[in-house]
Amino acid sequence: MSNTNPTNTINLGLRARRIVRLAARFVNPLVLLFAGRRWMPVVGILYHRGRRSGREYGTPIGMRRLGDGFVIPRTFSDKAAWYQNVKAAGEARIRYLGREYVVVEPEVIDYATAKPAFPRYERLQFRLIGINEYLRLRVASDIAIEPRSPGRTLNLALVVIALAQLMVVLDVAIVNVALPSIQRELHFAATDLEWVVNAYAIAFGGLLLLGGRTGDLFGRRRMFVIGALLFTAGSLAGGLATASAYLVAARAAQGIGAAILAPTALSLLAATFSQGPERNRALGVYSAVSASGGGIGLLMGGVITTYLSWRWIMFVNVPIGLLLALAAPRVLIRGEGKPGRLDLPGAVLATGGVSLLVYSLARVATHDWSDAVTRATFGIAIALLVAFVALESRGRDPLMPLRIFANRNRSGAFGLSLAIGAALSGMLFLLTLFLQNVLHFSPLQAGFAFLPTAAGVVVGAGLTSRLIGRVGPRVAMTSGALLVAIGMFWLSAVTVNATYFTNVFGPLVVLSLGLGMAFVSTSVTAISGVRPNESGLASALLNVGRQLGGSLGIAIMGTVATTAGFGSAFEIAGAMGIAGFVIVLFPVRQGRSPAAAARSAEDEVAA
Repeated sequence: MSNTNPTNTINLGLRARRIVRLAARFVNPLVLLFAGRRWMPVVGILYHRGRRSGREYGTPIGMRRLGDGFVIPRTFSDKAAWYQNVKAAGEARIRYLGREYVVVEPEVIDYATAKPAFPRYERLQFRLIGINEYLRLRVASDIAIEPRSPGRTLNLALVVIALAQLMVVLDVAIVNVALPSIQRELHFAATDLEWVVNAYAIAFGGLLLLGGRTGDLFGRRRMFVIGALLFTAGSLAGGLATASAYLVAARAAQGIGAAILAPTALSLLAATFSQGPERNRALGVYSAVSASGGGIGLLMGGVITTYLSWRWIMFVNVPIGLLLALAAPRVLIRGEGKPGRLDLPGAVLATGGVSLLVYSLARVATHDWSDAVTRATFGIAIALLVAFVALESRGRDPLMPLRIFANRNRSGAFGLSLAIGAALSGMLFLLTLFLQNVLHFSPLQAGFAFLPTAAGVVVGAGLTSRLIGRVGPRVAMTSGALLVAIGMFWLSAVTVNATYFTNVFGPLVVLSLGLGMAFVSTSVTAISGVRPNESGLASALLNVGRQLGGSLGIAIMGTVATTAGFGSAFEIAGAMGIAGFVIVLFPVRQGRSPAAAARSAEDEVAA
């Protein structure tokens, strides 16, 4: 049944109509309460920033062109402050699509007259909040707006990208400190508490490849916003959780959002900053955030758990996520995707294989390798990943084109990200236990103990971003791997009689410098020279390596610490650093055509 009367309820079907009416019942009073406020442009209100102070009118989000003027939704009364300001001034200066317009002669029009100017989804929103009248403004003149300085725009874009990455990496570690409080309040069984961490890790690691590829296909900025909103919704749900199952589901939702957000953030950075010193500096900031996020997360977790509540560990992400979603369309480039078919069989195999691999490695922390479920899931994961690689080698439009591994430096970067991720995650996990159980640090003191790591990472990342253009990616990666190995071997000397400044502080400084170098050099190398429509995939592979490495490191080092002590476990972390050094120095050669070899050589020079 069609609805020809625009004043009637939109015909959405009986059930949908009830939902619309219910939503309007709650939304309409809220909008009425704030109608006319200067800070409410989000509902399409033309607002006045202060004529007397000489400031201009803002841009109404709900404004659309119609004929020789503009149409905007009208709020609910002529007494609204913004409407009186427009009438008193006689004209208004507004901005729209890069131009500034002087508009005059405000005229009230009805829904039928204004309807052609708005897309259907906006008309539905306005009807829901009770707007039935619109204001038409005639254009008197217009001028082009002077664009913002490129430097400012790039800096704002970097802030948004770095903030997104910080939010993602924080949640890997921030929850660990709060687990005892979560267990007491939500009555988690001891065997189920691990799922607060594992639900996030499995969803994040399992969907990274798919999340990165969707950005390449459907638009990176669009997927960035979707990822930020999913992460925010999961954080809000987690903070409000009243039962263990709800919190686990919320953590999984966070992981899904992070799997979209992390690779699209790095690919947007690659698309925004030109290859060379400009991109290297941006990657220095990005990598410093990535490498120090674990230590910052432990510190924030300790502070929030001590002085507030574990729920604020979740709630803190909500304003950040909303800010990212609102800022992204204004400061990030669109990053249009390349039309193509999503490789669904490959997506299923990759997601299943990586998810089961992360799960099996995480399960080792509470069950040893002799556990039947652990061995079964590990075997199935390997089989799925082998099938995935075989499928991708034959597919016409694969989820992961294998040519991305043709560049030797890039392959080394992926391998080093796996090794460094294993060493870093294992170290954070075990050193936190050592500080609290052996040195008897409080959660807050343990968090502050990792501050040297954050500082060292920032220094190492800053130096590497400036020097990598001179020394080359391989020197930077091998140097970072060696420093990580030295720091880990030094840390292996800890005993029950150790003290923080004698046995822990120095190793943390050394290995953190190496972490900063390794994170910057692997990030630069992974995205340098890749095709524009594959930067999301390269970013995802880098993150997959770090995520899988993290699960592998915790599984192996946790097992060693249980059987042989903390010192032996940190020796394993040092061996992982050496393994990363070898991977970079002697990457596996792959058979290639002369043309592919030439392209790879060009990539190495560019990197």
